[in-house]
Amino acid sequence: MSSDHVQSAERPATATDAAARPSSAEAPFLELLARGASVDAYEQPVLLARADGRAAGLIAGLEHAKTLALRVRSELEGRRRREAELSALFETAHDLAGLRDLDAVLQAIVQRARSLLGTDVAYLSLNDPARGDTYMRVTEGSVAARFQQLRLGMGEGLGGLVAQTARPYVTDNYFRDERFEHTVTIDSGVRDEGLVAILGVPLMLGHRVIGVLFAADRRARIFEREQIALLGSFAALAAAAMDTANLLTETRSALADLERANEIIRDRSGVIERASDIHDRLAELVLRGGGVHDVAAAVSQVLDGAVEFTETDTAPTKALEASRVEGHAVRHQEDWVAAVSAGGELLGALVLRGRPGLDPVDQRTLERAATVTSLLLLARRSAAEAEQRVRGELLDDLLDARDRDPRLLRERAARLHADLDATHVVLAARLDGRTADADEEAAARRRLWSAASHLAGTRQGLAAARDGGTVLLLPLEPRDTATDLARRTAAQLAAAVHEEVTVGASAPVEKPAVRPEALVAAYEEGRRCLDALRLLGRTGDGAAAEDFGFLGLLLAGDRDIGGFVDRTIGEVVRYDERRGTDLLRTLDAYFACGMSPARTKDDLHVHVNTVAQRLERVGQLLGEDWQEPARVLEVQLALRIRRLAAPVRR
Repeated sequence: MSSDHVQSAERPATATDAAARPSSAEAPFLELLARGASVDAYEQPVLLARADGRAAGLIAGLEHAKTLALRVRSELEGRRRREAELSALFETAHDLAGLRDLDAVLQAIVQRARSLLGTDVAYLSLNDPARGDTYMRVTEGSVAARFQQLRLGMGEGLGGLVAQTARPYVTDNYFRDERFEHTVTIDSGVRDEGLVAILGVPLMLGHRVIGVLFAADRRARIFEREQIALLGSFAALAAAAMDTANLLTETRSALADLERANEIIRDRSGVIERASDIHDRLAELVLRGGGVHDVAAAVSQVLDGAVEFTETDTAPTKALEASRVEGHAVRHQEDWVAAVSAGGELLGALVLRGRPGLDPVDQRTLERAATVTSLLLLARRSAAEAEQRVRGELLDDLLDARDRDPRLLRERAARLHADLDATHVVLAARLDGRTADADEEAAARRRLWSAASHLAGTRQGLAAARDGGTVLLLPLEPRDTATDLARRTAAQLAAAVHEEVTVGASAPVEKPAVRPEALVAAYEEGRRCLDALRLLGRTGDGAAAEDFGFLGLLLAGDRDIGGFVDRTIGEVVRYDERRGTDLLRTLDAYFACGMSPARTKDDLHVHVNTVAQRLERVGQLLGEDWQEPARVLEVQLALRIRRLAAPVRR
C-alpha cells in the first residue's frame, strides 16, 4: 500500500487530491500538523499501513516521520503556550502600570493564572501582621463558602510551608502529603472545595513574604517546571501590585495631610483676603455712587452666599430690633440679620440667607456692609430731597412767575431730564384720610409730596406741594389719555403712602414752558376735577373733565363745547353724514314728543316701525344705556348745543 492509500484511510480521495498529494511518508503527518490534530491522530497512519500489510521499510519511515512530527507539534505547542503566557504577563504588567483598583488587578492576576495553568481553582492569600495569620484575598473558580473565608495561622498548611521557606511547593495529593502541618480548619475547607493537587508560590517584597499565590485541581496532577515558573511570575506581579498600592496609599495619605495643612493656611489667608476684598469693594462702591443692591451683590460674592437688602416692614422684627440694639449681626433661624440704621432710625436690614455657620470675620464683614448701606441710604435720601426741592421750585416758577424766560425754564428742566416741549398733563392730588392731629396730617402731606416727587422723577416730570395737596406735571405718552394718567397716578400714589389718594387731571397742555397761562388754567381745571370727584363720593379715583359728561363743561378751563358734543352724539352725526339718514331729526322729535314712538311717528309722518328701527340704530351707535336718565340729559344737551351752534339759514 502506498502513502496515498494511507492518507485515503482518513478521508475519501478526489482526483484533485490524487494529483496534488505528496507521496512521501511525511505527507500525512504534515497535514495533521497543518490542522492541529490531537496526539492520538498521529498513530493512525502507522496503524493503517500495518493493517494493509505494507512493507517494513515504509512502516519504519512512517514511524520516523511520526516521531519528527510529534516533536514539531510539541515545539509549536510550547511556543504557543509561551506566547500566551507572555501575553498574559504583559497584560498584567499593563494593568499594574495603570493601577487604579488593587482588587481588580489581583483578580485579573488570579484569573489569568487559572486560565493559563488550566486548573480548576486559583486563589491568593495575604498575611495579616495585625492578627498574626493569613486570609483569603481573591479566589477564582471556588464554590465552597467556607474555603473562601479561610484564615490560616502562620506556618499552617501548604501556604504556611511556602511562607516559611519563601520557596514554591507543590503536592499532587494534598491529604497524603506530610511535609506540612495539617489542621482541622484548613483540611475541612480544602475538602469542601474538593482540591487534590495544589501548587503554591510566595509573594515577595524584598526578602519578606507577604502572601501566597495558589493554583489547584480537583484531581491528582503533576505541575511542570514551566507552570511553576509561570505562577511565580504572576506572584511577582501581584507583589509589585501590592507594593505599588501601598506606596500609593502612603502618598495619598501624605498628600491628604499636606492638603489639610494647606487648607488651614488658605483658610487664614482667605479670611484676610476677604476682609481686604470687601473693604476695597465697599470703598469703590461709595466713591462711584453705588446703591444698596450693589452693596448686597458685592457682599454676596465675598461671603459666598445670598445677601439682600430688605425694607423694615419685611425684615424679621425681633432679629432686626436685636441687631439695632446690640450693634451686631444676629442669627435668625438659618439666616443672619444686620440692621441698617442711622441716628436711631431703622432704614432696613441686610439679610444673609442660608449661612447658619458664620465665622466672626464674615459676621464683621456683614456688619460693615450694613454700615455702608446706611450711609448710602442717607446720601440717597439727601440727594432725593434736594432734587425734589429743585423740581418743586421749577414747577412753582412755571405756575407763579409767568414772565420767566422759556429758554431758561427749558434748561432747568433738561437738567432734571424733563422735556417742557412735550405735551403734559397737570394733576392735582390730595389725601382723603381724615385725622384730628395736625402733626399727623402734616406728616401725611409730606409723605404724599415725597411719593409724588419720586413718581415725577421716574416719569421725567415735576411735582410740588401746593394748596394743601400736591400738584404734578407729567408728560402724556402716545395713545394715553388724561383720564388714564390720572387713574394710574392715583393708584401709584396710594400704594406708596398706603392711603387713598384722589387725583384730578387737566386737559393736555402742549409746550408748557411757552404757555404759562395755559398751565395755570390747567392747574385750576385739575383742581376742579379733584373737587368734583370728592363731591361725587369718588375718593381714591382719578378723572379728567371729559369723564363728567355735560358737567365737564363747567369743570373744563377752555369750555370744550365741541368736544362734549362730539363725545356725546358724534357717532350719530357721522352716520347721518355718511348715509344721508335722519337719525338726528328723529332724536329731536323723539325727545320733543316725550320719548313716545307713537307721537314721534305722527310728528315725522312715518310708520311707527320706521321710528323703532331708527331708535334701534341710535342705540347701536351710542350704546344700550343711551336712554338712561343721565345719558338722556347729556344727549338732549348735546342736540340743543349743536342746533344752537349751527349757522342760520336764510
